[in-house]
Amino acid sequence: MRVTEKGQVTIPKEIRDRLKIGPGSQVDFVVSEDGVRLVRLDDGKQDFKSFEEWAESVKGTWDVGGMTTDEYIDWLRGPRDDLDRR
Repeated sequence: MRVTEKGQVTIPKEIRDRLKIGPGSQVDFVVSEDGVRLVRLDDGKQDFKSFEEWAESVKGTWDVGGMTTDEYIDWLRGPRDDLDRR
């Protein structure tokens, strides 16, 4: 793909179809160590048939820096004064 002078590229039709991107769709670029990913932003109109379908659609879009689930929740919530952490 070639980038224009304005910094634009054309998203191939196969990718637009797969991500259900059309005129007016919102997209974002997610940067990782492996490169950059194009993701379609949820406009609130998409209906998922199952939780698994939704989970697959957002897979890999959030980098927790290698934290475990417990570490991430601790980071998110902050320190808990009501727990005895010997």
